Amino acid sequence: MDLGNRTPSMKRIDSHYDVPEGVDIRGRYDEEFAKILTRDALKFVADLQREFRSHVKYALECRREAKKRYNEGALPGFDPATRRIREGEWVCASVPPAVSDRKVEITGPVDRKMVINALNSGAKVFMADFEDALSPSWENLMRGQVNLKDAVAGTISFNDKSRNKVYKLNDQTAKLFVRPRGWHLPEAHILIDGEPATGCLVDFGLYFYHNHATFRANQGAGFGPFFYLPKMENSREARIWNNVFERAEKVAGIERGSIRATVLIETLPAVFQMDEILYELRDHSVGLNCGRWDYIFSYVKTFQAHPDRLLPDRILVGMTQHFMKSYSDLLIRTCHKRGVHAMGGMAAQIPVKDDPVANDAAMELVRKDKLREVVAGHDGTWAAHPGLIPACMEIFNTNMGNVPNQIKTMKREDAANLTEQDLLQIPRGTRSMDGLRLNTRVGIQYVAAWLTGSGSVPLYNLMEDAATAEISRVQNWQWIKYGVELNGDGLGVKVNKELFGRVVEEEMARIEKEVGKEKFKKGMYKEACKFFTKQCTSPILDDFLTLDAYNHIVMHHPRGLSNL
Repeated sequence: MDLGNRTPSMKRIDSHYDVPEGVDIRGRYDEEFAKILTRDALKFVADLQREFRSHVKYALECRREAKKRYNEGALPGFDPATRRIREGEWVCASVPPAVSDRKVEITGPVDRKMVINALNSGAKVFMADFEDALSPSWENLMRGQVNLKDAVAGTISFNDKSRNKVYKLNDQTAKLFVRPRGWHLPEAHILIDGEPATGCLVDFGLYFYHNHATFRANQGAGFGPFFYLPKMENSREARIWNNVFERAEKVAGIERGSIRATVLIETLPAVFQMDEILYELRDHSVGLNCGRWDYIFSYVKTFQAHPDRLLPDRILVGMTQHFMKSYSDLLIRTCHKRGVHAMGGMAAQIPVKDDPVANDAAMELVRKDKLREVVAGHDGTWAAHPGLIPACMEIFNTNMGNVPNQIKTMKREDAANLTEQDLLQIPRGTRSMDGLRLNTRVGIQYVAAWLTGSGSVPLYNLMEDAATAEISRVQNWQWIKYGVELNGDGLGVKVNKELFGRVVEEEMARIEKEVGKEKFKKGMYKEACKFFTKQCTSPILDDFLTLDAYNHIVMHHPRGLSNL
């Protein structure tokens, strides 16, 4: 929306956000949001932005330089300059007792009902997600901050009038971790000194400012706040986070190391920097996580100029592929050597209602995946749906016994011999027309949901988020760019823009049939189709689908205006 425009849905109000010097809020005014966007909280965020924005910009420039090297034929690998860190005998700070047991973690967006259900789910941890599971609209972000503040205070409730049911917290709840956005995403509704704020500093800053004292007052030292850190590519980016944490602790007057974080290893370059990342965060770390879906996406993105590294159908790129198993094994060894948790990946399956056979098949896939993780040495795992928690918990409890984690018992010294070649081995499998169709169908439907405010979407018995949608996008792009021959169906046809155009047209008809004409008409499926098609056929691969899509959900409001 143009700053000079007022739509009929807007109404003049007397209130506006009380902002410190140099800060401009261009998001809609709301009394609940104003309790989050206080003058002091905004000053805290602005101070973080001013202190670290040059470091963030440099880190992103280093990403671009690395991409250029990979596009010119280089391969990622272990850095000889940091060999002393990899071979050193240092360890991270001890894991706080409050989160020593993380056998099963549930993840999801920060909408109010989800927060309550996830905290009540029986999982050990709930990761409240401002990133891949959230469409970062102003409404979603600010309501998410309100919801988490109420959750930390223990006062959160939700009245579901359609079901005539009130949701509130149980006496025993999961421990709360928060995932802010990645370094690359801006927050266009908050300008600091005339430029958009860094999204993750907004997410972290507002949450920390409003909740760190409540954590300590209600639960004592060692109870957080806890975070998950996404999308890092090297230890330089981890150093920025460590400095942010130290700065926040100093301003709040709390002990160094009060903030703890788990880093998602979900980019290919980061797998070669796991020791270095933990070293930078050693006073603030509680481990690493196998962010498997983004990791697959990153493999394609890193090798976008390497036609010899084409992926098979996305459903075939699982943890049994050698490069994926090597990544998991090395992560376990690295974490346990440094005294912190090695967390497993997401079970994306969801319970299948009204189809016992399909539901049993889905649950069996979950059980096999979780058994693989616990036997390999992971200390815990992720699930996307509360219905998976009991099965996941049973497998980890049965195979781990009474111990809260496997840090001391599963050292995985066998993984010490893993090489760069192990971590880069080309995945095997067929590329099929069905794979192209599924990518297209899932990608379009996810983008349509994202543009209308939903970042976590159940599709075809799986929970799709931005990471899985990214795989669909970049795989289509890769196949089109290099004219892949589809060999899984015995057709021997090559993928090109013309074939893809026909697939898009046919899959749009299928989507309309599946969702119904009325929903299709009201949804943003046509807009999503244009956007996703453009992303798949662009001569140059965009780094992130969500970075481009973000421009479509930014809503600037003049001061003193509100949608009513």
